[in-house]
Order: sequence, then structure tokens, then C-alpha cells
Amino acid sequence: MKKQILALTVASLGFITSATAQQEKLLTHFIFDKMSVNPGSTGMEEGICATMIYRNQWDRVAGAPNSVLFNAEANLQQFLPAGIGISLYGDAIGYQRQTNALLNYSYPLAIGDAGVLGIGVGLGIMNFGFNNNSWVPPTTPVAQDPSIPTIGSSTALDINGGLYFKGTQGYYVGISSTHINEAAFKNYFFSSKRHYFLMAGKKLKDLFGDGMDLDIQVLGRFVPNKFSADINARFIYQDMFYAGLTFRNSDATAGMAGVKWPLTLGKARANVGFGYSYDFTLNQLATISKGTHEVVGKFCYFIPKPPKQTSKHPRWL
Repeated sequence: MKKQILALTVASLGFITSATAQQEKLLTHFIFDKMSVNPGSTGMEEGICATMIYRNQWDRVAGAPNSVLFNAEANLQQFLPAGIGISLYGDAIGYQRQTNALLNYSYPLAIGDAGVLGIGVGLGIMNFGFNNNSWVPPTTPVAQDPSIPTIGSSTALDINGGLYFKGTQGYYVGISSTHINEAAFKNYFFSSKRHYFLMAGKKLKDLFGDGMDLDIQVLGRFVPNKFSADINARFIYQDMFYAGLTFRNSDATAGMAGVKWPLTLGKARANVGFGYSYDFTLNQLATISKGTHEVVGKFCYFIPKPPKQTSKHPRWL
């Protein structure tokens, strides 16, 4: 009974909160999801990469958030000055459903020998609605309450923008904003709220010895009168295995581990990786939540560089 009451409370609070502000996703593996919150990072890493993340928040609590994210991005600087990508995100909280789809573009601008600045924009759609086959809303005009949502959904334009600087010394820093246009869904008393993000990271190569690195990354989220931040530190061994800890203020602390295998596909290089994290809830839900599970999979393919063509002019034979 306690879990059922909590689930209904979570769903209700989620709707009330969403009435004035878009609640951005929380991912412990934010280190593998930069593009969806900062389009400037699109294609800034080498190769073509696809990433999928599944998050089951507050396990065993009915109606708690379940999220799925898919990102695919490509570094095209070998052919033209561009990074392109697509980001798909789905979230279910109680009766509430939300889906985002974005096309992302980043223009890389070299800043001397210091690094590359990615100037990015993301354009797409946001779909928001409710889905509950067992809930029958009132049908008589007298009984209808305009504050009670009906089953269905609505779609609106969504715009993101950001700057992402990748330094030659193994660090990065980025600033961005999502839901810039603050789309409104009047039928559901819902409007997205503009969010701001600040991200930074640094890999300390061979800090603990040959092939033993420390990777530190931070992600801050800002909305009016609200702030949350994730701090992640990972120990990476031989660029294949990692284990680390993440702390999110006022919410959770998490442990994570993962592995990455190098592959050879003909003349091209590739790699595939998997990771898992478990969040220990720190707020009042800790008494009934079984924690949060998150699984990530990533595949990268590295386009072979075209062979150098050489020829001799007959005059110089």
C-alpha cells in the first residue's frame, strides 16, 4: 500500500511540476551523453558512434521514471567541416509520456594550437501526453475538470544550442541551453522550460602508472531557482576497463563499471563497450526505493583514412 501511495504521489507531483517546467533527464552515464544536451559536442570525437542508455529509476516503485536514450553521431571532418548526429529520448513517469527527437549539427572551428571549438544547434520535436488505458476520464460536461488531462498527446518544435571546446591537452568545457523556444502544450497545461548546462572534463593520463588513467567529469544543470550537478571520477585501465563513482547533489551516489573491446573490421578499426551503474538513493525515497539501475552500450567505427595518391609528371621522370 505504501508503494502504491508513493507511486501515485510521484506521478502527481511529476504532472504538477511539469505544468510550469520541463524536467530534464538524469543520467548517471552522462559522460556518454553530451550531444543531447550540448549539440556543440556533436561529432567532436573520432569516428561514427552509436550509444544507447536505459535507466530504471527508483526500482520497485510503481510509476517511477523509466527512460531510454539513443544517440548516433559522426565526425565528418575528413570530408567537410561538420559533425552531425541524431538524438532520440523517451521517458515514462506514471501516466505521463514524453518523447524527444533532435537532429544535431556542429561546426568545428580551430582555435590556434589550443584546440577546436564546436558551435552547435539541435532542431527537432518534443511530444508530450498521457497514456493510461485503465483510466476513464469523466464524460459529462458538468463532471469534467479542465485540470485533468485526457488521454492523448501533442507535439511541438524543440530547439537546443551550445558551444563545446575540446582542448589538445586532454580536457573539454562546454556551455549550452535546451528547450530554448520553451514550447507550450496548452491542452495539457504543460510548457517546456529553458535549461542551461555547464560541462567540463579532464583525463589525467598515466596518473597511476603506465596505462592507468583518471578521468574526471562534471555536469551542472540550471533552471530558475533550481540547480543540480553530477561529479564523476573513473579509473581507466589500458583504455579498456573502467570503474568509478558519481555523486549527484540531493539525490544519489552511484557506482559504475564497464569494459571496451577493440575490433578490426577489414581495414577499419572499431570498438564496442558496455557499462552498468547502480544509484544509492539519498533523499526521502531511500526508505522504499531499491535504487536505480542504468545500462549503457556503445559502438564506434573509425573511417579509414584514404590512401595517399602519388604520381610523377613525365617532365620529372
